[in-house]
Amino acid sequence: MRSIQPVARIAARLSVPGSKSLTQRALLAAALAEGESLLKGPLDSEDTRHLRAALRSLGLVVDDHAPGVWRITGCSGRLQAPDAPIYLGNNGTATRFLTSVAALAEGTVRITGDERMAERPIAPLLAALANWGVDIACDRQNGCPPLTLHAQGIRGGLARLAAGKSSQYLSSLLLVAPYARNQAEIAVEGPLYSRPYVEMTLAVMRDFGVAVQASPDLTHFVIPPGSFRARNYAIEGDASSASYFFAAAAICGGQVQVENLPAPSLQGDAKFVQLLERMGCAVEQGADGVQVTGQPGTLRGIEADMGDMPDVAPTLAVVAAFAQGETRILDIAHLRVKECDRVSAVASELRRLGVEVREEEDALFIQGQGGTGLHSARIQTYRDHRIAMSLALAGLRVPGVEIEGEDCVAKSFPDFWDRFAELEKTA
Repeated sequence: MRSIQPVARIAARLSVPGSKSLTQRALLAAALAEGESLLKGPLDSEDTRHLRAALRSLGLVVDDHAPGVWRITGCSGRLQAPDAPIYLGNNGTATRFLTSVAALAEGTVRITGDERMAERPIAPLLAALANWGVDIACDRQNGCPPLTLHAQGIRGGLARLAAGKSSQYLSSLLLVAPYARNQAEIAVEGPLYSRPYVEMTLAVMRDFGVAVQASPDLTHFVIPPGSFRARNYAIEGDASSASYFFAAAAICGGQVQVENLPAPSLQGDAKFVQLLERMGCAVEQGADGVQVTGQPGTLRGIEADMGDMPDVAPTLAVVAAFAQGETRILDIAHLRVKECDRVSAVASELRRLGVEVREEEDALFIQGQGGTGLHSARIQTYRDHRIAMSLALAGLRVPGVEIEGEDCVAKSFPDFWDRFAELEKTA
């Protein structure tokens, strides 16, 4: 149980851990590359440890002994089937990415996860891989992990992808496509969620030496046979992690500067500060990072489409509780298949604090009253790191907020509570 201490005003300058999204993409590109790569500033968390262990089981050499630097010896796309199942916990990104990567091995590969991962959809990816000649099926025939591959490489040709509720399917196919025996082509059918994450994948691939031919609307891709090239690669600070500290400045007033979040950034979540600016905060972006300044009592409700930055939707929802007027958070149906049903979880926990919330299938409507009328509560996290970190923000203004299951932050931000404590000391 974590008890949050209210503060009067925030004044903080800090760095955040490396981007989880960039770390996982760069790690896979380096692993598949020809030669030795160095990743500088990667995220070392529960999710990335699962991915590193999985790559080692596939025959990769990942040296992570030096602080802040990983040395990866690439395999040029040649993998070995592991003796035991690959366990990835509730790491949705790694599960979807490894599903395609494992097809490059020779032999049987089984991919498993925890109970929640067994409820998270993956069928559209499996159907697209089948277009490329991959023999793969869900063990329980329910469209979710665990799954089994009888791997013998990737044929290539045209794969049709029903984009579904996750851009990770498309990123998974893109990352492995250069290693197909024939030129690979991907046609996306249906709405594409979280477009910035696909753009991030393309940028990482380009940095590792593979240029993808992509249509302007990112619905059609051509990837000729080739290989990633090893390189040294620096990981940006995580924009999702930074959002909690920026939100603290908005909610409490004061100033927060995150030093290792560049502008511009490869991460869609870096645009979260633009939402805070619309709500009444001052934002400065420059060579020294990104700074947000908030003034108590000036926050106002906004309408925001979160389709391109879903991970910060819970953060925005908590800020909205301290604004004046209604905030409409739209296009968030895909949050229901994350580590938990984040739409329902956020609504439930805000109501527990006394916030008026209306929930729809793909939206939240939050009636803010400047934080007045809110009261103490014991917050449930649903074992979801983003619920824990976002709802903790409320405790910076509302006395008596406690977070149950607070250790779930290890998934993406292992020392979150240490850094959060620095905010509590600014009272």
